[in-house]
Amino acid sequence: MPYRTGREAFMQGVRALLPLSPGVVPFGLLTGVMAINLGLSPGTTMGMTLLFYSGSAQMVALQLLHTGVVPLAIVVTALVINLRFIMYSASLAPHLHHLPRRWTWPLSYMLSDQSYALSSLKLSSGELGQFAHHYYAGTAIAMWLTWQLSVLAGVYLGASIPDTWSLSFAIPLSFLALLVPGIRSAASLGAASVGGLLAVFAVDMPYNLGLVTASIGGVMAALLIERFRKSPLREAQPHDVEREPQ
Repeated sequence: MPYRTGREAFMQGVRALLPLSPGVVPFGLLTGVMAINLGLSPGTTMGMTLLFYSGSAQMVALQLLHTGVVPLAIVVTALVINLRFIMYSASLAPHLHHLPRRWTWPLSYMLSDQSYALSSLKLSSGELGQFAHHYYAGTAIAMWLTWQLSVLAGVYLGASIPDTWSLSFAIPLSFLALLVPGIRSAASLGAASVGGLLAVFAVDMPYNLGLVTASIGGVMAALLIERFRKSPLREAQPHDVEREPQ
């Protein structure tokens, strides 16, 4: 049901994001710890976090820095990882393009996997009403603050976090929490399955190319499944044709 005020929609967005925070905090802690262990200063680490605002790209960039990869390869890898935000933006644009720049610019900067997953379906259904952008802003700002504070905590508290906590295990769990509810069709199931398998088999590829390979493979699988489902031969199956009377 549509919200009556912008404040109500904003707070509902914040509340919707909170259950996802436990999966984001360990990710941020690990990022902060890794940056400091690589010799980055706290100021540089937080500057990188503010500039990137993409946990996966930042983590990969830090790993590549650690292995001594040339800067151009690091930039290209980060750009490829963040290509998904182009698709996110294209999906959200029809619902938010009418807003003034004072809204669209900060909301574009704070776009994340979590805020998109929470907002996209609600925006498409129209259930948020005229304050839909306030709901999205609630999820986006809450996610941005959670990430920034988590990385900051990792920078200053990382050395005191024991390895037995296995914080790295929380990273795939946080993305699984976003993935599973989004599997609503054969195409999305195929994309998740093929992408997951490719990611496992290509895990040892250099420069983290396994991630790129898995992403492309998942997209191609979804496109092929959708084309098969919509093909004329598929639509005219023998069991769909009425049998002539004997």
